[in-house]
Amino acid sequence: MNVTRQNNEYIISIPDNILSLNEIQEFIDYLRFRSITSKSKATSEDIDSIANEIDESWWSKNKRKFVK
Repeated sequence: MNVTRQNNEYIISIPDNILSLNEIQEFIDYLRFRSITSKSKATSEDIDSIANEIDESWWSKNKRKFVK
C-alpha cells in the first residue's frame, strides 16, 4: 500500500488482493460521511431527534405493511 500527496489530494494505492471493491466503496463512503459531518453544527441530540422523527414518519406510512 502506498499514500502520496499530489495537488492538495491524497492518492492511495491498494493492491487488488487486499480489499474487495465493496470494501473500498465502504471506505470511500466513510470518508465522504466524515467530510460532510465535519462541517455540521448539529449536536448529537439534534441528530437523534431528527432520526426519531424520520423513524416515526416511516412507521406511520408503512405500519399497515407489517401489522395486520
